[in-house]
Amino acid sequence: MNSIAKYIVDWLNSYSKKSNTEGFVIGISGGVDSALTSTLCALTGRKVVLVNMPILQTSTEYQRAQKHIENLKSRFENVEAVEIDLTSVFQSFSDKMPFETADYLLAMANSRARIRMTTLYAIAQVNGCLVAGTGNKIEDFGIGFYTKYGDGGVDLSPIADLTKTQVFKVAKAVDVIDDILIAKPTDGLWPDGRSDEDQIGATYPELEWAMEFNGDESLVNVRQKEVLKIYRSYHQANKHKMEPIPVCELPQVLKENLLSL
Repeated sequence: MNSIAKYIVDWLNSYSKKSNTEGFVIGISGGVDSALTSTLCALTGRKVVLVNMPILQTSTEYQRAQKHIENLKSRFENVEAVEIDLTSVFQSFSDKMPFETADYLLAMANSRARIRMTTLYAIAQVNGCLVAGTGNKIEDFGIGFYTKYGDGGVDLSPIADLTKTQVFKVAKAVDVIDDILIAKPTDGLWPDGRSDEDQIGATYPELEWAMEFNGDESLVNVRQKEVLKIYRSYHQANKHKMEPIPVCELPQVLKENLLSL
């Protein structure tokens, strides 16, 4: 185990003990983020429940998730797994929606993530566990590439200080299977299996560069200017996910006026 993996494993153990919980529940997508998160949780020795929740999933995504689950179960006695096919739940929900607008597909993609979040919390409560988040630094704090109250609804975030490039490096160090290490990152929320890069228009290394950029824009090339524009557009549009929920704070004088009512 390398030093970063060990640090995160120790942090997970400490948090679980402090919260008086048994371990962790993780949704497995077939991607590297959930694969790394679940492996780090397994390395704690505490109870780990892996949950595969297909919703009209492509066969490739589903098979990668299953292969990872079987690999972790074979390596760690503290790991168990459950599969809950949520396709019929999602389809029933989708059929009840009284709209068909240009944003309908995106709304339904986000609804997939929110149905999964509800499922994970039900399983976590029954098992006395925490829901471990799988977001990385670029997604969680750079471009907000996650669903609010979906995959963003978690109890703790073990890998949110790692960039995607770093996620791949640590995943390799803890022996995540090759099928996942070579796969294109995808959120698994679209019927056509589109990749993250297809949706965003930039690669993770490009976005990592943009997130750290503080140089002279007049010196960057055409593609870099385009990437900066993409990054800043996502960051601005998704600030509502990354900042605390706004609270309407009343002036003290108005609160005092309540006493006279």
